[in-house]
Amino acid sequence: MDDIITTHRLTKTYGSRTVVDDLDLRVPRGSVYGFLGPNGSGKSTTMKMLLSLVRPSRGQIHLFGRPMNRDTRPDLLRKVGSLIEAPPGYAHLTGRENMAIVQRMLGLDDRQISRAVSTVRLQEHMTKPVRAYSLGMKQRLGIAMALAREPRLLVLDEPTNGLDPAGIEEIRELLVSLAANGTTVMVSSHLLDEIDRTASVLGILGRGRLIFQGTRAELFDRSLPDLLVDTPEPERALALGVPAVRAERGIRLSGFDDEDTAALVRRLVEGGVPIHGVRRVQQTLEEVFMDLTGREGLV
Repeated sequence: MDDIITTHRLTKTYGSRTVVDDLDLRVPRGSVYGFLGPNGSGKSTTMKMLLSLVRPSRGQIHLFGRPMNRDTRPDLLRKVGSLIEAPPGYAHLTGRENMAIVQRMLGLDDRQISRAVSTVRLQEHMTKPVRAYSLGMKQRLGIAMALAREPRLLVLDEPTNGLDPAGIEEIRELLVSLAANGTTVMVSSHLLDEIDRTASVLGILGRGRLIFQGTRAELFDRSLPDLLVDTPEPERALALGVPAVRAERGIRLSGFDDEDTAALVRRLVEGGVPIHGVRRVQQTLEEVFMDLTGREGLV
């Protein structure tokens, strides 16, 4: 699968502060790329550099296999739709009037506008002023504006921010359907559960550096789920000095690979601790995310 976005050592500094540090992104064609990271990790700055809203301090950006530079920028960005920060639009105008402005600015035909509005399911609300829209409707209008030019790449920064569960569900279904129809979507979000249910590829930033990039399966393969040891005598196990905490049916340990687990079991048995079972804890994306972003260094 070829890549719609690639970056090489993409970096942004402000004075002595490095916000994005040597970033090598690979966003596959036709994917929903979930871009994750704690607040202040550099997600928004990265997206703005991809859209030429912020100038990189160093590094390269390639879109659609072509380098982003002064000569290629206009042509490349014509193939990109985006929604960054607050939804666009004039509150005193109707949805239809806002879309008409987009149509005139981009030189689009009626079919493109109608298709974009239909994609986000706003047809019944286009005669209302945008100030009467819910936040979810404003987000959908912003996405319709981004989709109107029929982009090959859609870049969305926190598109579900402030939405209720129904609105979040709508945006999730929309992103999945867009990718299924050939639009590559790069989306940042702090709602890890939604990204987990939407994204086919994940990129995780920590302190401006890429600490993971790959599929969900690859992410979980690299993590070490906590270990639960079922024992009726947890205090006896803790008295042996194992780095564990009490759990409902025994003790819980973190960071133990298979060799560590075998050594632990031997130690407990030799110490006279009865063991009724040893198992891994099923982790959520949030738990893996917190584990990765809580550590320094690259994965």
